[in-house]
Amino acid sequence: MHPHFQHLRRDAGFLLLATTALMAMFTLLRGLLAWHNGQLAANLPVEDLAAAFAIGLRFDLMVSCYLLAPLALFLFHPRGLGNRRIARLWLAAGGGAAVFLGVVELDFYREFHTRLNSLVFQYLKEDPATVTRMIWAGFPVVPYLLLSAGLWWLLLLALRRGDRATANHAGAVRPGPAQLAGRTLASLAIVLAVIAGARGSISAGPPLRWGDAVHSEHVFANHLALNGTFTLIKAASAASHSRQSHWWTRRVDGDSALATTRAMVLQPGDRLELPDRQPIQRHHQPGHGYPGGEVRNIVLIIMESFAGAYVGALGDDHGVTPAFDRLAEEGLLFTRFFANGTHTHQGMFASVACFPNLPGHEYLMQQPEGLHQFSGLPTLFGAASDNNAYLYNGDFRWDNQAGFFRNQGMDRFIGRDQIDNPKHVDSVWGVSDEDVFNQAAAELDSLAARGAFHAIIQTLSNHTPFSLPDPLPVDRVTDAGDASDHLTAMRYSDWALGEFFSHIRDKPWYRDTLFVVVGDHGFASEKMISAVDLNRFHVPLLLIAPGLRDRFGPRNPVIGSQVDIVPTALSLLGRPFRHQCWGRDLLSLPPGDPGFAVVKPSGSDQTAAIIAGEHILTLSPEGGAEMGRISFSPDLRWRGDEDPSLASSLERRLTSYIRAALDALANDRTAVIDPR
Repeated sequence: MHPHFQHLRRDAGFLLLATTALMAMFTLLRGLLAWHNGQLAANLPVEDLAAAFAIGLRFDLMVSCYLLAPLALFLFHPRGLGNRRIARLWLAAGGGAAVFLGVVELDFYREFHTRLNSLVFQYLKEDPATVTRMIWAGFPVVPYLLLSAGLWWLLLLALRRGDRATANHAGAVRPGPAQLAGRTLASLAIVLAVIAGARGSISAGPPLRWGDAVHSEHVFANHLALNGTFTLIKAASAASHSRQSHWWTRRVDGDSALATTRAMVLQPGDRLELPDRQPIQRHHQPGHGYPGGEVRNIVLIIMESFAGAYVGALGDDHGVTPAFDRLAEEGLLFTRFFANGTHTHQGMFASVACFPNLPGHEYLMQQPEGLHQFSGLPTLFGAASDNNAYLYNGDFRWDNQAGFFRNQGMDRFIGRDQIDNPKHVDSVWGVSDEDVFNQAAAELDSLAARGAFHAIIQTLSNHTPFSLPDPLPVDRVTDAGDASDHLTAMRYSDWALGEFFSHIRDKPWYRDTLFVVVGDHGFASEKMISAVDLNRFHVPLLLIAPGLRDRFGPRNPVIGSQVDIVPTALSLLGRPFRHQCWGRDLLSLPPGDPGFAVVKPSGSDQTAAIIAGEHILTLSPEGGAEMGRISFSPDLRWRGDEDPSLASSLERRLTSYIRAALDALANDRTAVIDPR
């Protein structure tokens, strides 16, 4: 063989060994991910687990080829990779970044039950000091850095050995025309092979997509087959495009979508107003006959990570929520209620501004569209709308809360720096839940002295890094494995909630007030329910007010979500009102209406789902439609269910609802307009 081709063969051999080293490292990281989330992996059949690793090789090859593609282009040069110094530096940098991301993903997945996605970029855009403190206090940073360094050293060692095994010992050889032509053809073949690897496919069809990882009815097996670097690259690519979800808007005609959406949200007694200008503005006459005048105030309490899966009143036996369970005996508990998203900011704008979590607008409060006026609690409360307060453990600059809610009509904000004499201050987030509730009791006294009021209380202690007072007023949870710290924090938040109600029961304004207690979202558990992981959405909704339980009973099994909170709460004031909420008054549904909820996970993934009665349909650009049946007792469960007619109906309702809401947001038609 001509020495010139020996150079090319050795360079190609180095690239092949580098690919093997990278893929071996990705496989090792996949194994660590399965081990670190052992409770999920333990539920997988062996064949599904093996398939996840086998399919994962395709995604690993894709990422490896992306990294190798620039080096493959050097093969066209007569000197090839030369002394490979640049090649080794490039592989060391890219491989090191991939290793670091793989280690970060160990706890990222445990927390969010999703591979790396746009949440990474969102956290990077937030206050760096707060994010740094949260990561340092909530995760084993030093061990993870050491693990990353160790794995990187193994990768560097493999690359060095591959370099030595394929070293070009002979000096440069000047090629003739025939050798140059041959080298060009051979290099072209190698580059085409790398391109095929980067596409994940050698066919003329579409490249490898995340939907190709779906091979099992077990969500974790499907997620395990993916590569975190791949999903992060895709998230970055999606973030560079328009936030408007063209995939959703293309699926259904705008007029048809609006007609379907109106049929979904209009109730008996509703009168559509300004139909040519406003998509769903209507005049609502509550149909439940609840006596007006008994309730004049509304207090909305949004509980951080208050997952329905661990609430005793919803069937859990961990004993984490005794205070909430006692309160549930006094009020009306909605047992099949869902958050619209899986992060606090989504729960906030859905609960307060009654606008859904939409694809491309998961961070609505920080986007230009967040400057719109929405048909929310501050706007609709009435003449006393300016008598209000928003209390929160942390800093209102986080997620642009102060700007968003001030624009919606909230006037008074009491955050971490305005809490009087806090008992416990967390350096990451702020004061403890008992501190914010103690402050709330005093603030509500002041509001009541000025007349009818509405207030929002948002808790935070049940959030990583779970910084709690010492001594802790509750027993720690020790028998829940990886969830023990989370459940301890949830038990503490529940205790603080109970103490708050104990302190205010004798207040003169207590019997004039509707209390709404809801979780902002759930959190990941050892069970993954459906493709969107319903445990991260299932939360309790509890209403407490005079005569409420006598009129409506102790429990309501209707399906609802956070966008239903405002119209339901306002209807209990006992007077008609106009609104443009994307939810309904859950207490005025017609007989036989099982309710519905439209939910969407966080991140740039375009997946969304509709829950209607006992069915859920999940729709994604690449994974297609998946329909299943949900059972809520004795606990939340899911199984596949094929019913083409029902699936078609649910898909039409889901696509129409999202299209209509996207159009309203794009055209700034989200507010309430006086029709006069």
